[in-house]
Amino acid sequence: MQEESVRQRKMVPKIEPQSHALHINTNMPDSDLDQTIHRRSPREKKKFEYREQNNASPMTGNNEEIYEETSDTHPLLNHIDVRQTLESSDLDPGEVRMRPTEKEESSFSLALQVFIPYLIAGFGMVGAGMVLDVVQHWDVFTQISEVFILVPALLGLKGNLEMTLASRLSTQANLGNMDTSKEQWKMIGGNMALIQAQAVVVGFLASIAAMVFGWIPEGKFDINHGLLLCASSVLTASLASLILGSIMVAVIILSRKCNINPDNVATPIAASLGDLTTLTLLASISAVLFKAIGGENPEHPERQEWLAPVIISLFLVLTPIWIVISHKNKYTHEVLYTGWTPVICAMVISSIGGLILDSAVSSYHGIAVFQPVINGVGGNLVAVQASRLSTSLHKAGKPGTLPENAQHGCGNPLTTFCGKGLHSRTVRVLLFMVIPGHLIFMYTIHFMNAGHTTITLIFAVVYLSAAMLQVMLLLYLAGWMVHHMWKIGDDPDNFAIPYLTAVGDLLGTGLLAIAFQILYMVGDKDADVGD
Repeated sequence: MQEESVRQRKMVPKIEPQSHALHINTNMPDSDLDQTIHRRSPREKKKFEYREQNNASPMTGNNEEIYEETSDTHPLLNHIDVRQTLESSDLDPGEVRMRPTEKEESSFSLALQVFIPYLIAGFGMVGAGMVLDVVQHWDVFTQISEVFILVPALLGLKGNLEMTLASRLSTQANLGNMDTSKEQWKMIGGNMALIQAQAVVVGFLASIAAMVFGWIPEGKFDINHGLLLCASSVLTASLASLILGSIMVAVIILSRKCNINPDNVATPIAASLGDLTTLTLLASISAVLFKAIGGENPEHPERQEWLAPVIISLFLVLTPIWIVISHKNKYTHEVLYTGWTPVICAMVISSIGGLILDSAVSSYHGIAVFQPVINGVGGNLVAVQASRLSTSLHKAGKPGTLPENAQHGCGNPLTTFCGKGLHSRTVRVLLFMVIPGHLIFMYTIHFMNAGHTTITLIFAVVYLSAAMLQVMLLLYLAGWMVHHMWKIGDDPDNFAIPYLTAVGDLLGTGLLAIAFQILYMVGDKDADVGD
């Protein structure tokens, strides 16, 4: 009896709260049994000690002893026969508490969830391209060409801020941290204050970059033009972030209620309205301010030169308030201090793309209508992949340690594009959307009689090749960047998407300019490169 008691004591598994009965075969080898033993919680430890003091032995029957299994140990106990019992004090009769297992998305389900928001996003980008095609001839754009440099930087805010916000909230929603109303609104309030502070700072720095890139080569500086650029950039960034951030919050909450993965829909919808909203605001605000300083007649007696400085001063007062709110919020406190580097670096990268656009528009007017489309599609698709990769890593652990099966270092291109894993299938699904999507957007532009380019076979081939190359490079880069940032302890939700969308802007604008140059060389060398 003493040996039997020792053996029973040796076999008692360590248990945790919220458990249901587990049947362990006593004939199991000790080496296998030891793998099932986990540390007991204080509550269960007291319960077990009480049983021992009162000589209460475990229930037995048919050479089995009944112990308790926790949801945390469930993945390690798949080989153990688990059946319903009525003995657990924590459960109603007949109830079994098991950890829900996640279903892996099929390629069709993924494509269906992504493609519809992707199309909506694409039409938003087509609208933005048509707006840029029109406003490029406005006086403010022709007289102050540095406004073109602001375009990619401010359009890139949807990647720097709104898509990053969408990715952060999507991850938290998938982890179940937004299921209670109180925590949900804390998270939303802190994040909205944070993106307002970041928008103002990025808008101000973007205007400085536009001045540097635009005026240093010419060696001249106009203070009124500088104030116009600064006020237009800051006000556009703030209003766009407020509008788009609110929409992102609504989309993510609605997605959770409809059992749709927010990773698949939030970032495309951010892209759908981001470009159109931001570009419309930038063009309208800069035109109003240009008129306020006298437009083409700086000596006009009714000019309102005070308007731009007042707007700048207002945001200088509001920004510290938003920073304090973000600092006091537990969900944004860390991001407030660590999230500036990617946002500012992304703005600089996008501004270089703006410099390319400023130069290309003067040679090829037809490039303007396609620039938001190619940049938007690339940023849209890579943001979906980055958000999904980040969510999967968050489910596996915490930043700083990569899971064993995760990508280490630069991935093998064959594995990235042709592998059997879920992320490789996602890459293929996203790539299959590029050409059909661009064809739809391209012919939408054509049927709306927008742009200055005829759509021909050679134009379609060259343009689609540039678009496909851009997305392939971005998706490959995303696999490396997300895992690298996780490995060094940075949260990819805050760091990866700004860099990826900025590189997408630079690649898209650069490849589009090269495509137009090739079409110009193989065509009849006139303004209509499609002929």
